[in-house]
Amino acid sequence: MQLDQLAALAAIVDHGTFEAAARHLHVTTSAVSQRIRALETTVGQVVVRRSTPCVATPAGETLVRLARQTALLHDEARALLDAGSRARTDLPVAVNADSLATWFRDVVGEVAGWDGVALRLHVEDQGFSADLLRRGDVLGAVTSDPVAVQGCAVEPLGSLRYRPAASPAFAERWRHGRGADWARMPVVVFNEKDALQHDLLAARGLGPPPVVHRVPTSTDYHEAVRLGLGWGLLPAPQLEPDLATGALVLLSARDRVDVPLHWQRWRLDSPVLGRLSESVRRAAAAVLRR
Repeated sequence: MQLDQLAALAAIVDHGTFEAAARHLHVTTSAVSQRIRALETTVGQVVVRRSTPCVATPAGETLVRLARQTALLHDEARALLDAGSRARTDLPVAVNADSLATWFRDVVGEVAGWDGVALRLHVEDQGFSADLLRRGDVLGAVTSDPVAVQGCAVEPLGSLRYRPAASPAFAERWRHGRGADWARMPVVVFNEKDALQHDLLAARGLGPPPVVHRVPTSTDYHEAVRLGLGWGLLPAPQLEPDLATGALVLLSARDRVDVPLHWQRWRLDSPVLGRLSESVRRAAAAVLRR
């Protein structure tokens, strides 16, 4: 397997077509096709499905991971050998939206001071971010999966606590006795993968809510709950300031959901990846529950 062949495969997966990969690599489409054919001949398997967009086969996913690992080590070596080099090291990382809106911001702040590093964040639900590692799309991920992806190391970070909250007017409107009318209240979810609210209702012995609103960004989700669109489970670091000012109220003092988070990263002797992992540990330790 040649480095240019692996780079061609990664570019096709990133950009969706052979033509776009060729533009990215500054070569002809024919050259990209030749590299992929040679790679498939070498490994004896099809590595990319010629669909729209093109996607890696299972064998191709393994090679995409290899391509990104090789590129990371190559960029680091080039930077060490040439102190004046303007080489850039890409850091593709998967993180869930609520972490990005709260504790992971400290990681972003640290990386902001690193020279020659380009942070590329993939926002994905914590239950699905490990899939990005398997496909080779990212080199590290904040995930709820404690089982290490093949070729990766995993470590616990702590738990992000969620509490059910609503605007004061919403809580008053749906008051039922000394509590809330959980069976009838509209609910706000993040997206189709967000099952936290439904799981809380199930734990109370209730079925799905009659009205479900979707608001797929963390900041706007928070604002939708503040505006009274429905109730929702909000992460404690985001919720606590609003509880203090009265902008939001808890719907239940006892209900809470703790989501364990883990950091998974490639097993590579990479200084930049090690530095990123240290930053993630520090930021998580300052906010997450142990």
